[in-house]
Formats: sequence, structure tokens, C-alpha cells
Amino acid sequence: MTAALLEHFGSPAAALKATYLQLLAIPLIGDKLARSFSESFRTVDVGPESELLVKHGVRPVVLGEADYPTRLTTLVGPPGLLYLRGTLTAADANAVGIVGSRACTAYGKRIAERIAAGLARAGWTVISGLARGIDGAAHRGALDAGGRTIAVLAGGLAKIYPPEHTSLADDVAKQGCLVSETPMTVAPLPGMFPARNRIISGLSRAVVVVEANVKSGALITVDHAAEQGREVFVVPGPVDSPASAGCLELIRKGAKLVRDADDILEDLRGIAPPDAAPPRRPAAANPTPSLFEPPMVPAGLDAVQQKIWDALDGTPKHADELSRLTGAAISQLTSSLMQLELKKLIRRLPGNQYERRR
Repeated sequence: MTAALLEHFGSPAAALKATYLQLLAIPLIGDKLARSFSESFRTVDVGPESELLVKHGVRPVVLGEADYPTRLTTLVGPPGLLYLRGTLTAADANAVGIVGSRACTAYGKRIAERIAAGLARAGWTVISGLARGIDGAAHRGALDAGGRTIAVLAGGLAKIYPPEHTSLADDVAKQGCLVSETPMTVAPLPGMFPARNRIISGLSRAVVVVEANVKSGALITVDHAAEQGREVFVVPGPVDSPASAGCLELIRKGAKLVRDADDILEDLRGIAPPDAAPPRRPAAANPTPSLFEPPMVPAGLDAVQQKIWDALDGTPKHADELSRLTGAAISQLTSSLMQLELKKLIRRLPGNQYERRR
């Protein structure tokens, strides 16, 4: 709705001056909503919020402004307003999200710190959610390595949650940025964390799950990453550890197993950023519209994924046939099929067959 208001009126200031009739002219805004908006716009007092912005060194950035993160503009339902404490830079285009359980083990914490530090030393930005457990370890790993890190919070920036991470938040703001789409004093509620997770994956080129049980909120971030076309990597854990059960299930389904930052960077070097311009078809001399025009070749596929895409140019094919056509080993084929499924480019059918999504 925020995007519709900004597109129609051109700026937040103009939207706030809109009358009931002007609001009613916007698609999807009916009588009840137009009246509610016009009344709120007349009576809202932004004074207390403005004072908190100044007090905490936070600046608001509206969707459509030049310094709004470009990568978030491609999401379905991007945040209309972001609160930023710290700085976002061009270098943050190369960012990796690291997520996992709050109740992590010593193993998970150690690996999260190690991977974050390796990414930071390689010049990559580490993104996480400032939560207890894996999130905090990822931020600390990046900070200790002298790198950049971004923390995306579910609640407002006037009162950091969890409170024991207040000093960590200060360090993140100095060496990166705190980000929230929530007004300054709003406390985080359970339903707000999935929305927070879509920003973590949205800002990232890839998401790494370090340690997650089968009910971990980190798996919601994986779902968002798949919908947004981001790469998903998973760190294996002990097969008898409930803390790693969610990770092991992702790997069993074909997610890319990684051991350290080098594994992640090696894969990402061959993958185009998710917001890279898609390839263009050469213009025909006498273009004629066709309902049967072949689909665009997706950007950012590695060599095996490209072979699978090419092989699925007609009828659905069994995994065994795809292995024969692509020449890929079963383990490599399974991983690539999982990545294509996560990118919403192909679908798995009964009988272990696959087809392109239309």
C-alpha cells in the first residue's frame, strides 16, 4: 500500500496532504481505508518519533529514495519505510546472510563465527538478525575480523531486542548498519520475525544455515530466499543432534553443503547476483508476437544448472535421464535440482520427474 501511495503522489509529504477523494482514486483503496488514512494523516503527531530518530542517530529511508537498498526494491511487497542506524555502502551488494537457531550448540556458534570471519576477511558483508545464538555469533565473527555486518531487527531501534545485545548493536552500527521497518518504540512480536527474515534474505546474495532444528525460524528465511532467487547453503551437523535436524533435512533434499567460507565464495564467484540484468533476446527484423515464444534463459545459473535447464526444454524428465543428458554425477545433479527448485525455476513431479515452471 505504501508503494501505491508513493507512486500516485510522488513523495511522502504529498501523500500526507492527500484528501479523502484523492485517496479514493487510488486502486485498491476503498471508502473505509480512504477515510481511515485521511483522518490519520490529519491527526498524526510525528514529533515524538522524530525526537527518537535524532536521539538514537537513526534516519528513515522511504521506498523510491536514492539511498533505499536497490536489492529490496525487487521484492514482492518491499518495505515502504526503513529505519537505518549506521551506513549502507556499495560494498554491501556482496553480502551473505547467516542464520540459525537461537538455542545453538557450541559447535554451531564456533562455525558461525568462523564462516562470518572468513567472509568478512574476503571483503563480504555478513547479514543476520541480531538474535541470540547463531545470529549473534555471526555478527561477532564479522566484527572481530574487521569486516562489515548488517543486523536486521524485527522491533524498533529505540529499544534493542534482545537487551543483552545492546552493546553488540552499537558495534554493528559503527561497522555496518542496523535496519528495521518497524517504528522506533514498537516491541517485536512473534509474527514480525518472518517479515524481518525476508529482509535478511532480500539484502543477501546467498543465505547460509549454520544450525537449525526442524522448527527453527531460520527455515522461514530459507523459504524467503527460495522465493527471491537467492542461493541457499547449509552447514552439516551431527546426525544425532536435534539442533542440526533442520539442516540435515535441507541437505537430504539436495541443498548445497558447505564447510567454510571458502566453499561459499567458490560457488558465488560463478553465480550472477540476483539483481543482475537478465539476458536480452536479439531483436528480430520483423518481430511478431507469439503465444509460444520460448521462456527467457534465467540469469545466474552455473554450468550444471544450465544443462538441466536446457534438458528440460520439452516434456518432463526423470532424474536418471537428466543425469545421462547432463553428464552430472548423481550427487551433483541432486544438489543442482534442489537449487533450481529453491529458485522456483523447476518443479518436482511424482515419480522423481522434473519440469520447468511456466
